[in-house]
Amino acid sequence: MFRPLPFFIGLRYTRAKRRNHFISFISLISMLGLTLGVMVMILVLSVMNGFDRELRTRILGMVPHATINGYQPISDWRSLAERFEQNPKVVGTAPFIQLQGMLTHNGSVAPVLVNGIEPQAEKRVSILENHMQSGSLDNLAAGEFGIVIGELIAKRFNVAVGDKLTFVLPEASVTPAGVFPRLKRFTVTGVFKVGAELDASLAMIHVDDAARLSRWEPGQVQGVRLKLKNLFEAPQVAWDLVRELPGDYYAQDWTRTHGNLFAAIKMEKTMIGLLLMLIVAVAAFNIISTLVMVVTDKKADIAILRTLGATPGAIMGIFMVQGSLIGVVGTLSGGVLGVLAALNVSDMVAWLERVLGIQFLSSDVYFISYLPSQLIWSDVVVICVTALSLSFLATLYPAWRASRTEPAEALRYD
Repeated sequence: MFRPLPFFIGLRYTRAKRRNHFISFISLISMLGLTLGVMVMILVLSVMNGFDRELRTRILGMVPHATINGYQPISDWRSLAERFEQNPKVVGTAPFIQLQGMLTHNGSVAPVLVNGIEPQAEKRVSILENHMQSGSLDNLAAGEFGIVIGELIAKRFNVAVGDKLTFVLPEASVTPAGVFPRLKRFTVTGVFKVGAELDASLAMIHVDDAARLSRWEPGQVQGVRLKLKNLFEAPQVAWDLVRELPGDYYAQDWTRTHGNLFAAIKMEKTMIGLLLMLIVAVAAFNIISTLVMVVTDKKADIAILRTLGATPGAIMGIFMVQGSLIGVVGTLSGGVLGVLAALNVSDMVAWLERVLGIQFLSSDVYFISYLPSQLIWSDVVVICVTALSLSFLATLYPAWRASRTEPAEALRYD
């Protein structure tokens, strides 16, 4: 007789009597707390996923996954590249020479890392060609001393394609007139923007021009850059390739240059997830106090139901339905709001920056210049299932106490 009643009575008990609106208020607060906790957790984890994605696609799309370097300049880099590409884990290869120094223009100075590249090969291992604001990598020709710079460097010097920059190497040249720093005049042939710190610290020149600046023979390079199918295999793949090579070579990979940043983002995502889960847990366990108050308020009703033949299990089901209803509504509403916020947070922050005239994330300080977000549905499922589970567990004790109510004891003073 009472089997279908727990669900309907539980729904009815979600609202307290008119004389006791405080219980209804506590139920609403529990529901809103759960909604807020689930929404914030989905939003924050999506932002952390966005930072993780940007690190992989932008930063690690520009810097090498791995490099094989020679202790001496490498003359026959093409044979090495062909050998590396036979490895199924290697997607592409390109030669490189790295030079550190300073760029100067009209009295302004900026430190810079200059990469000597072979334009056609670079397109196979880098996303640079897809982020050119003006000019092209193809404009880098051997012997013409062209340079491709980041957007922030261009803004700092107020230069554009066709303007001149001076590259100062950290070496001195001894001349009859005295000791002078080594300088070379370059023409800007392109400007790129990847929305990261590299826009302010990286420049590209032709690999043959870099060899001349290094006083090497034409065609000699520092090493070969590798792009891998799985960037997390970079340390092992690079080590395996070096072991198979005759001669003196050594390997480097992205975990040495940007590994700390990636590890920090991963750790922060884990810690923030745990902290936000505590918020969800607190909101879920507010259901306990709500149900305890409802049980106290409904003791007479429980006694009447027991005298009419309701079993302890039916009484327990009534209050489990009520607590679970709070959890379901709070979790679903929080999930919907969290998904909507995660999908639109980048646009909302960009709009807020335009309205306020400030920039929350500057690429001078952070490795990207905007707030990224990537919604991963598996995260949403895990968060919602966890919130529902905590809500369900929170109903067990109050519902069990309600099922233990003795009719005679509850009606003694009514």
